[in-house]
Amino acid sequence: MRGASRHRAAPAPAGFLDPAVLARIDDLELLARTVVDGFINGLHRSPYLGLSLDFAEHRPYNPGDDIRRVDWRLFARTDRFYVKEFEAETNADFMVLLDVSRSMDYGGAGIRKLDYARYLAACLAWFSRRQRDRVGMATFDDRVIDWVPPSARHLDAVLHALDRVTVATRDPDDHRGADDPPGAHAPDAPDAPDAPGLARAVDHLAEHARRRGITVVISDLYDDPERVVRTVAKLRHRGSDVLVFHVLDPGELEFPFEEATSVQDLETGERIPVVPEAVRERYRERVDAHVSALGRLFAEARIDYALFDTATPLDYALFRYLSERERRSRVR
Repeated sequence: MRGASRHRAAPAPAGFLDPAVLARIDDLELLARTVVDGFINGLHRSPYLGLSLDFAEHRPYNPGDDIRRVDWRLFARTDRFYVKEFEAETNADFMVLLDVSRSMDYGGAGIRKLDYARYLAACLAWFSRRQRDRVGMATFDDRVIDWVPPSARHLDAVLHALDRVTVATRDPDDHRGADDPPGAHAPDAPDAPDAPGLARAVDHLAEHARRRGITVVISDLYDDPERVVRTVAKLRHRGSDVLVFHVLDPGELEFPFEEATSVQDLETGERIPVVPEAVRERYRERVDAHVSALGRLFAEARIDYALFDTATPLDYALFRYLSERERRSRVR
């Protein structure tokens, strides 16, 4: 693919966890532990998801200390070994906002985007709990479907909620919010200022969150990039550390189809006749432009953004992302 191919991950080393293999693991807790152990073992330093490490002081080096914590610049000035001590901002609120709209049901690579997304959410929740964060979750389509408030005791509740996640099958014309009474409809205008479903989830989180924390948005982001970024930026403006994981199937990036057929819009159910050869190049250009716009706008808003291809092993994808995040934090 000429445009979007540069967003694809490099081939994963042998032994990394194939998403199709993970799909055969029924126990989400076991899956999360397996993946998290895999990518933690590959990291050179402890990867914190949030802005959770602040320098506290130096202390003399003691035999057995990790030499990676030695301050070599201070050694050059004093000819003595000192290690850096940090204060961890523990017990942060860690929230996952998971998109369960109909488009997430697509899975041409052997695993649905929704399954990849919930495996990713389970791994992040498990990892955050290891950091002693309070974990919670919300699922949304054009309203908030499920809500697990952040708590130190809610890891099991989050994993259970992820285990029962399904793609929303409601009437697409029903736009009721999470707390709206039956029959209360609020259709979104075409020029709505924010991404409708995501906006409801963000507003719900803002209403119920008691403190600033870390929020991860996992979605295929099929909306106008400016609206998406404007919506997510509300969390950033409240002081939260925000990560956006853009989950797409390889078929959506590359459009590898050969035979003329009809494709179905998973959101509306509409079928459209398509001749792949005639539209492939234009399709790829539009997808590449969409992904590039999201990356640029999120960078301008100082929000972490990463594209996750559902064919990429989860532990490799997390290792790559967190390593890059740590590198950027050191630069900042």
